[in-house]
Amino acid sequence: MGLFSKLKNIIKGKEEKQDENVKKYDEGLKETRKNFVNELNVLGIKYHKIDEDYFEELENILIMADIGVNTVMNFMDRLRKRVKSENITDPKELQEVIVDELFIIYVDNDTITDKINMAESGPTVILMVGVNGVGKTTTIAKLAHKYGKEGKKVMMIAGDTFRAGAVEQLKIWAERTNSLFYGKENSDPASVVYDGLKKALDDKAGIVFIDTAGRLQNKVNLMQELEKINKVIGTIIPNAPHETLLVIDASTGQNGIMQAEAFKEITNITGIVLTKLDGTAKGGIVLAIKESVNLPVKFVGLGETMNDLIPFDIEDYIYGLFKDMM
Repeated sequence: MGLFSKLKNIIKGKEEKQDENVKKYDEGLKETRKNFVNELNVLGIKYHKIDEDYFEELENILIMADIGVNTVMNFMDRLRKRVKSENITDPKELQEVIVDELFIIYVDNDTITDKINMAESGPTVILMVGVNGVGKTTTIAKLAHKYGKEGKKVMMIAGDTFRAGAVEQLKIWAERTNSLFYGKENSDPASVVYDGLKKALDDKAGIVFIDTAGRLQNKVNLMQELEKINKVIGTIIPNAPHETLLVIDASTGQNGIMQAEAFKEITNITGIVLTKLDGTAKGGIVLAIKESVNLPVKFVGLGETMNDLIPFDIEDYIYGLFKDMM
């Protein structure tokens, strides 16, 4: 049984169980699916044989879905090899192979996990990074809401101390999500983190989110700031931070990839949170990020409400993209 058939069976089971997250991927990837799958279906009707013209059109469709040029080139090489070795001549049959290969791009026998690395004892510390305007603060709030509902005692630390209103904004979200809070405006971020983590230990917080500045214009300054914060965190809580999550706005497309590459240079990123995936027709960015920076997507934003930031699931994602072909 090929991957495509396995995926169909897995998703059928989830659909029968009325899985909430499957519905969110279905709804959230509607825009991408509308463009992407329609184009693939037209391709299947337009061509009766697989030739260079077919491959060229397919290449354009994948690039337009923001899967990324390098990813698409690697993908096309693999596809050509499979067409040759498996003697595939029917474009409709090839559609299943396309789904297979896109799934393989993401999984690629890697052991990198989309699960959050939780501390065995004491608080789990999650450092949040990303440029301003990508939804970092609301992401922290949504994650705080999620873990609060699961019974964890959540704390937020405002490490972005110089952007006007950043501390106050986080404080408001802490109140709304019944989270503990520590922040101080116009102070050294590392000293705020130090005091905040002391408070987290005193108050027996279970999970701590640390907001940070999003200024990428001067990478050296930001790198030094994050190094200092990381050192302070490790001093107070050994082996922390347990995760450093980079928040990217999916609708920025290839610009988001550039941000991921830049942040990966300056600090140890462990995973990606992709916001506003439902607001773009370029949902292929998930595959491009994995291929470009080899980082797992840990959460995706598929709506505006507090419950619409959900754990990333490659099977549900592939279903959301290809539902109309399954």
